[in-house]
Amino acid sequence: MAPSFSSATKLFSFSLLLLTTTMVYEANSQLPLQTTLVFYLQDIATGPNATVSPITGLTGRDWTYEQFGTIFAVDDPVMMSPSPVSAQVGRAQGLLVVSAHDGANVNAVLSIVFTNLQYSGSSIEIQGISRQRESYKELSVVSGTGRFRFAKGYAAFETVFYDPGTAHSVIRLTINLRQS
Repeated sequence: MAPSFSSATKLFSFSLLLLTTTMVYEANSQLPLQTTLVFYLQDIATGPNATVSPITGLTGRDWTYEQFGTIFAVDDPVMMSPSPVSAQVGRAQGLLVVSAHDGANVNAVLSIVFTNLQYSGSSIEIQGISRQRESYKELSVVSGTGRFRFAKGYAAFETVFYDPGTAHSVIRLTINLRQS
């Protein structure tokens, strides 16, 4: 006959497991329950210092932001303020795919890779549909690494400056995170 555990032993074992799980969660929790971060992307679409570049598209068509099927690589500096000479905290690196036939939407997959401040070595992963013709866009924060491990939330992108002559944009990036 197999040994049986008393109710008290089962309750003690369950309590110990729950306490251990709580302690591990608290030890790994690196952010407050809710966090808001504000940064600025310096986005340059033309010239030798371009930070966004088309890498492929449909054969026989222009590779533009309005053309369905065009894929862009992104490597924008992430800055502390709108000034292009402010402190750089990282890079916004990823892909943009013009995913709507009328060119209105871009599917974005971006990693905010931190190289400065207390978040160095960490990243925030952003993904979703960006409505190109709107100055304010929200995308999902789907994950993160380092200090942002298990983070969820949303990222708001808002154009605060655009110079059509140089194709230079400054985009305010407000990241609202909820630690899961």
